[in-house]
Amino acid sequence: MSLQDTSEARKARLLALKARKEGSSGQGIIKNRNFDPESRTLKKHTANEDVEMDTVEKNVEGLAEQVIREDEEKRAEELNVFNIAPKRPNWDLKRETDKKLAKLERRTQEAIHTLIRQRLAAQKGESEDIVGAMNAQEKAQDEALSDED
Repeated sequence: MSLQDTSEARKARLLALKARKEGSSGQGIIKNRNFDPESRTLKKHTANEDVEMDTVEKNVEGLAEQVIREDEEKRAEELNVFNIAPKRPNWDLKRETDKKLAKLERRTQEAIHTLIRQRLAAQKGESEDIVGAMNAQEKAQDEALSDED
């Protein structure tokens, strides 16, 4: 296409657009809802018109009274101790003692092991001290290994 062909096509499109605009402007009517073009002032809505404006004042009209009423109802309710008390009365005590109990559990298990070793050593006739119990345990392990061979 040459430059002249493209310019002719563009002119045709512009004329069609202009004709369409002129044709549609006759259909659209400008409505002045808030402005009176004759007196050049704002229109005042009368009570007989069906214009109902949605305003913030209408949205919050009864809100203040409702909030005051709800507040008075809450204050009127008697303070119930069961609502503020925790479900388990000793939950805070358990929270504090868990760490200490973990240490004590480990020490308890060690003490139980030493007592068992001492009893085993006493049954085999050796001394009742810890060293004798450990020696007895080592002998028992050696005997178990030799039996397996």
